[in-house]
Formats: sequence, structure tokens, C-alpha cells
Amino acid sequence: MDIAIVSAHELTPDTPALARELARGHRVTVYTRSKAKGAGVEHVPAGPDMELSESDLLPYISDFSDGLRRRWSKSRPDIIHAHSWSSGLAAIAGSEGLGVPVTQTFHGHGDSATPATVRRLECAIGRRARAVIAACADEESELIRMGVPRRNISVVPHGVDTQRFRRQGPAFPRGNMPRLLHVGHAGAASAVDALASVPEAELVIAGGDDLSVERLRALAGEYGVADRVELLGMVPHTAMPKLMRSADLILSLPSSVPTGTAALEAMACGIPVIASAAGAHLDSVVDGVTGFLIRPDHPAEVAGRIRQLLGDPTLRTAIGYAAADRARSRYSVERISMELLRVYERTCA
Repeated sequence: MDIAIVSAHELTPDTPALARELARGHRVTVYTRSKAKGAGVEHVPAGPDMELSESDLLPYISDFSDGLRRRWSKSRPDIIHAHSWSSGLAAIAGSEGLGVPVTQTFHGHGDSATPATVRRLECAIGRRARAVIAACADEESELIRMGVPRRNISVVPHGVDTQRFRRQGPAFPRGNMPRLLHVGHAGAASAVDALASVPEAELVIAGGDDLSVERLRALAGEYGVADRVELLGMVPHTAMPKLMRSADLILSLPSSVPTGTAALEAMACGIPVIASAAGAHLDSVVDGVTGFLIRPDHPAEVAGRIRQLLGDPTLRTAIGYAAADRARSRYSVERISMELLRVYERTCA
């Protein structure tokens, strides 16, 4: 197969690993506006040479789709897989008249913060694409509600690079206090709130822009835990395995969970996860076996689970091993790439 992966905005963490795995038996090209480097990555210029949000990309989608059309007219792919709504717009326009089926993955679909205009675009793209790939059962239900035919939907979760995210490996230095790590700024306020009831632990928060970091710093001051909270801001994805292995527990507490990548990566590292009972977490985290699921915005329940796990090293170890085993067996890029190939083959047929 000649597979074209379109990612107009930026590459998701698992995209390079999945592309490498697919390329073991197929020709794979990743078309992106970003300056990502790597084998099989082709830069398609569109708009100013700077990072833009997806909404800010909208005026330049036609330039991006024109670039795709020029390339595909010379070398027609067998299947196109668009990641995100902006990529879907570009892929559908760029493949017009070529007879190439488009498959679509929405990253962040169903988020309550999604603007109404984007929701309408997602609906149109979902109905136009030959196949739509949902990351979890919750997203599948949302796609059906927005009018995508059930027969066109396949559930293929996000994968995790288990060669990089694994139990064994270097970890960042740390002190003697039990370390909690929250990945991402969404839901981090619940982690700060919970920390107030766990006086023996420290909390490291990775992710967020300057504004969200300042808000969390102010919140930590209000709860009297500022001396036990470390705010790292944006952390390069290449550094995440070391950071995760330095933690005793990993928290992922957003109320909307389209992909659940952070929890999957934590599980692959063998670190117990306390996650919000929402979206992709409902599929990936087996409550009480590979981690614990907590109702969103219930910091008292989070604190209770933290105290339980920190007070029971045997339980913590058992959950860590079970989590790593589930990540390898169900969510490795090797398995996810095979599932994607089956979707591509059905779509082409």
C-alpha cells in the first residue's frame, strides 16, 4: 500500500512510531505543515512559518490542500488518513477527483470547549470521509450522534511506543518525598486540591502555557501547598519517559479525554495511574487492576486513592506490572498499526 498520513497542525505523539511500524511493509508518507523531521515526513508549506492553532490555520487550509493535490497528482496514494479536522478539510480538497479514499481521525472530538463552527466542520468531514476512526467507544457513540453512519466507524485506540515507554530505563532525579505527576494542565486543579489532603507528597505538573501555569501557581498558594508543587510547563515528549519513571503515581484528571495518551504512556512505564472516569480512560484503565478511575472533579476521591496506593507498596507494584502488561498487549504501536491496516484494506476494498 501507498499510505498518505496528513497532519496539518502538528504530529501527535504516536504518529511517528505508527508511521515507522506501517512502513515495515508499506510505503508511508506523512504530510505536515509543521517542521517535523524524519524518514517519510514531507513538509507542505502553508501560511506563515510559525506554529498556529488549528483555528488560526483555517485561512491557509486551501494552500495546504493545493500542495497536497500537486504531490498526489504526480504520485497517487492508495489511502489517505487525515488526523484532525483541519487535516480532513485539506485531505478531502486535495484528493478531489483522484478517487482516493479518505479515512479520518478526530483528535479532541467531543470536547465541550470545541467551537460550534468546528463542530459543524467535523460533522461534514465525518459524513464525507469513507471511514472514520474513533479512539474509544465514547467517541464512537458521539460520532453516531453527529450523523456518521455506524458502518463507516472503526474503533482503533491510540498506540504507545513501548520501546521508549517501558518499566526499565533512566529516570529524572528526585527527592525523598513520594512524587505525584500530573500530565497536562487540564484537570491539574483537582490534583492540586487533592495534594492538600496528602501532606507527605509532592506534585509535579507537566504541560500548560504560561497563563495556565500562573493560574496553577496561584491555586497552589491558596491551598497552602505551593512549596510542594513544581510546575514544569511544556515538557518535550522525548523527556516524558524519564519524567514518568521518576514518579510513584501518575494522575490524569481532565474531564474530557479524547485519546488518553498520557495514561497509556504511564501504564507502559509501569506506574499506577489515577485517571478521570471519562472518554478513552474508560477503555484503557481497568479500575482496580491497572489503575483507578475517579469521577471528574472529585479531588477528595483522588486524595483517598493516592493515600491508599502510597500506603500499600505491594498493591502499587502489582498495579504497575498489570498496567505495563496491558499497555504492551493491547496498545503497542505494533498492534495498533495492524488494526489500522485492516481499516485501510476494508476501506480500499
